Amino acid sequence: MTEHVSTHQAEEDARNENLMLFLNGRIVPKAEALVSVYDSGFMMGDGVWEGMRLYEGRWAFLDEHLDRLFEAAKAIDLDIRMTAAELEQALRDTQAANGMTTDAHARLMVTRGVKTRPFQHPQLSQQGPTVTIIMEHSRPKIPRPITLATVPHLRGLPMTQDPKLNSHSKLNCILACIAAQKAGADEALMLDVHGFVNTTNACNFFIVKKGEVWTSTGDYCMNGITRRKVIDLCRANGIPVFERNFSLVDTYSADEAFLTGTFGAQTPVGSIDGRQIGSGKMGPMTERLRGLYKQLVLA
Repeated sequence: MTEHVSTHQAEEDARNENLMLFLNGRIVPKAEALVSVYDSGFMMGDGVWEGMRLYEGRWAFLDEHLDRLFEAAKAIDLDIRMTAAELEQALRDTQAANGMTTDAHARLMVTRGVKTRPFQHPQLSQQGPTVTIIMEHSRPKIPRPITLATVPHLRGLPMTQDPKLNSHSKLNCILACIAAQKAGADEALMLDVHGFVNTTNACNFFIVKKGEVWTSTGDYCMNGITRRKVIDLCRANGIPVFERNFSLVDTYSADEAFLTGTFGAQTPVGSIDGRQIGSGKMGPMTERLRGLYKQLVLA
């Protein structure tokens, strides 16, 4: 059986054993970056987060990531109690503490904080938010194109859990990933509530058909920053791009398919539901977009 790979697979790096992490205003050794079992994030998945990537000394699209974090915090009525400038300084201080210059990944997380009792009500979180930054040396190492399997799990409607919200509550996506792996694939391809192709459990999804780039409408998926950059790059470089409804029939006959995300940028897809996509390797459009994206982040 082929070993599963992940869109977040990275090279082993011994430096990650001795990291310094940010926790509630302090930079502490990894082994000391601990939160209470009463923390809202641990107990209820009550929190929001952002993943960010360091390229040649710069955090890619940092302002957009911080804007999205504050938008999500407002949506769930969570007071971060830090400004965007303070969070940016915390990120840069953590970077400096780890001597990182490039090929690093950060996960900035904010939960509603420690609860007074182990129950759901948000008013039980009275000590203020928990703010942490995990930062790792991280160079993507995805040895082959990703394989996907369509699963029955859907991304929710806005009135249940809005899929645009980058929340700590990821069980639906985890169950989708488990179902895909049980089917022999690496990750899950998830449909929307109407049965149209939507997203994967971890990344945004694109196909290429006859020189056109297609992705979902964005109504039922996380509107990823890398997703938006790929759409913008297509428009700026004369590549026809469409945010539209399309089905599995359209998908299986695609010339190429790829995923987008902060970690892997543009990751090729080799097969879906056992059907080879194009050559089964990275296609020319995916390769071109990877080059354009690299130019953008290093500009």
